[in-house]
Order: sequence, then structure tokens, then C-alpha cells
Amino acid sequence: MTSNLRIDGSRLWATIHETAQFGPGQAGGVNRLTLSPADGQVRDWFRRACEAAGLTVSTDDLGTQYALRPGRDASAKPIAFGSHLDTQPTGGRFDGILGVLAGLEVMRTLDEAGIETEAPLLLINWTNEEGSRFAPAMMASAVFAGDYTSDEILARSDAAGITVAEALQAIGSVGEERVGDREFGAFVELHIEQGPILEAEETAIGVVEGGQGISWFDGSITGFESHAGTTPMMRRRDALLGFSEFCLAAERIALAHGPSAVATIGEATIAAPSRNVVPGGMAFTLDLRDPRSQTLDAIEAELRASVDEIAQRRNLTSDFKRIWRKEPIPFDPAIVGAVANATEALGLTSRRMISGAGHDACNVAMKVPTAMIFVPCRDGISHNESEWATEDHCTAGANVLLQTVMTLANWAPDETAASA
Repeated sequence: MTSNLRIDGSRLWATIHETAQFGPGQAGGVNRLTLSPADGQVRDWFRRACEAAGLTVSTDDLGTQYALRPGRDASAKPIAFGSHLDTQPTGGRFDGILGVLAGLEVMRTLDEAGIETEAPLLLINWTNEEGSRFAPAMMASAVFAGDYTSDEILARSDAAGITVAEALQAIGSVGEERVGDREFGAFVELHIEQGPILEAEETAIGVVEGGQGISWFDGSITGFESHAGTTPMMRRRDALLGFSEFCLAAERIALAHGPSAVATIGEATIAAPSRNVVPGGMAFTLDLRDPRSQTLDAIEAELRASVDEIAQRRNLTSDFKRIWRKEPIPFDPAIVGAVANATEALGLTSRRMISGAGHDACNVAMKVPTAMIFVPCRDGISHNESEWATEDHCTAGANVLLQTVMTLANWAPDETAASA
């Protein structure tokens, strides 16, 4: 069942650009690191905007903000939705922001229409999804999922030695409740795709069925420093050449397990680099992703075999260790079905897909029935000031969110699944 109610796309679009004033970037984007003064400003704005829409706003001990709209059944678990307002240092105006502000627009629309849902509604601004100032990324939702405790996160520090606890105090965002104290009936997150598929296929909505598994590795290759002018090529133990060969092997292995597998070496450092010294040591990271656990296992085994073979053949030593892994996350079929039904009823084109990036929804899904809605972004660009989405696409995504939320707040998720 779908209502004829629609959000105000022009108001949503204006709100998106209004919030870009908090931490403006140098090239039209947004630089709003989590728990920075700019983040404090947008949090204050968010509180005022929610209260103006008749919502009750509270904050937890990690600064996550919750805006509650009552339902007819006060005992029902609220239907939650939202995302995050922090950005990368060179972030855009839509990553995370769209999900929070579309959620605010949903609340405004329901308020203006005088509609009371059966279950309460809860809009969430999660703290530190990006992870660019404090690690880990998706910080508050990771505590919600049980991966960390609040105390462990509060003790984390940034590059300047400022702890999360100190940063929260500095912007006045310390709340009284603990992360995880609230229970949700479901969670839905609207987000830009951050990839090129929807735009390339001219598809309006991505109905997201789950998140990829992720493995992170730290590696090193060690050779021997020697004089660049006097060491013959055949007698060198060049760590950089061994590493270069491994980079190409990682690409080849990922391609062989395509099309979904991706491997990225995002950091690489030469130990004690010098213009006229054969590199004796390399340290590097590797990010591996795929929606299938067995594929992650297979690629990891092949990567280990490859680095060992390269090191042995080149008279080098190597170390390659996994430091973190998050298993693929399937979203709840009933909530995915509600998103698909809303999209179809609105007459929008759609495709089923897996999220290539991590999101708060991927953590929340460990405890709560969850799904995501994607809309296209220009050229698939994100984490860049040129990130962009159109007003029409933002409006379409917000209308899917509205219809999904109304369905979940008025009918049981298992009933929704039966009609999917």
C-alpha cells in the first residue's frame, strides 16, 4: 500500500545546500570532520530544525543525535532512518547528508499533512561515519552493533592527540544515554551510490540487498639497501621491485574473481628512501572487498601465496597479515521488500545491488532489520568536493524513504515481505 503523499523536493534541495555553510570546502564541497567546530554547528542546526518540526531530540554518550516523532502505539519499537552529517576533508554535499536531511523532510512532510503513524519514527545522525579524524569509521554504529564499547571509543585519539571524549566535550555533544540503549523496529538509510552503476544505467533507485565483506591487511617486503651506482641489477634485493610485482599480482587476482571483487593498495612507504639507494624495505596496506565470504577467503589465500613466491624468487622476506575483517552483511528481506514495493509504486526505475562502501546501516543490520536506498551521483564520484546528485534524484530517493517508512510504521515487516 502506498500513499499519495510526497515530500517537498525544493525544500529538501534548499536544506542540503543550507547545511553546506557549516564547514565549506575550497571547491564547493564540505570539510566537516567529525566533532570539529563545524560539526558542532551543523549538529546545533539539526537540533533546532528537528525541534521546529515537533520532534524530541536527544543525544547519546558518543554524540549520536536521535529525533523522535511519537506514534499511536507508544509501546511499539520506532522505525528508524537517517545517516551522518560528518564529511571527509574534501567531502561533498550529499554523502550521508542526504540521508539525514531526507529523513528530516519526511518528518516535516508527515507533520504538515497531520499524519500519525502507528509506530513512532526516529531520525538518527550517527557520529563519525567517515572515520577521517578518528578511527574506526562508522564509529557510533559499530558500538551499537557491539563491535566496541563506548569507553573504548571515547579513549581513541586523533592525529593531534585529542580524544573522542575531549572532542565531544569541546562541542557540547555529550549525551546522557548510552549507545545501544534504544531499540528500533527497523532501520532504513538513504544514500548516494558513491559508484557509477545507477547513472550509467539511467536508473533512479538502487534497492540495496546488503553490504560487501571487507578485509584489511598490513604488509611488508624487506630486501637490502645498497648503492644505486655500484650494485649490479642481478645482485640487488630491491624491495620496491618486489612490491611492484605484488601490486600487479593483486590486480590480476582480483580481476580473476570478478566482477565484484576489488583489491586496493592505498598506502605504500619506502623505508628510509634516498635517491641513490636501492630500496631495502616497503610497508603497505591492502583493502579487499567482495560480497561473498568464500571469495574473500580464496583471494586472501592467493595473495599470500603470491607475496611468498615473489619474496622467495627475489631473495626478499615478506610479512602479510590480516588486521580486520567484516563479513558480508545481508539486509533483511522484508525491509528490502518494502523499499522495492515503494519504488515500484512510485513508478521509478530500479535495480537490486550490493553496497560497495561501508555504511552505518551495515553495522545496524547486525542487530536490527535493515535496508538501504541508493540514488545516482554524477560520474560515481564521492569523497571529493565535486561529488554531486541532482535535485530530481534526491527527491525520488526521499519519496521512496517516505513511502517505506510509512509502510513499516503501519504494517508488520513480515506482512510487507509477503507482498514483495
